[in-house]
Amino acid sequence: MAETEEDVKARKERERDELYALDISGVEWQCAPGTERDEERVEIARLPGGAVAMRSSLDPETVLRYTEAEWRAFVLGARDGEFDLEPATEG
Repeated sequence: MAETEEDVKARKERERDELYALDISGVEWQCAPGTERDEERVEIARLPGGAVAMRSSLDPETVLRYTEAEWRAFVLGARDGEFDLEPATEG
């Protein structure tokens, strides 16, 4: 039996709740190679089940968490250029 839209929404909410309930106080944060310790950078930590946590080095207390499916979709989109910033055009 296929999941209904309501079932999918409820499942995703449960996954999100479980993800944010994880104690991540001991995770190892990683950043891109070659970045300096005192410069602004994005840091990620791998979580159980393929999930990922992400934060800014300037605000380490604010942590975003993504399920494996969300992270995979983001990475694939970034590779395809979906999130490339367009230069501002003067009009």
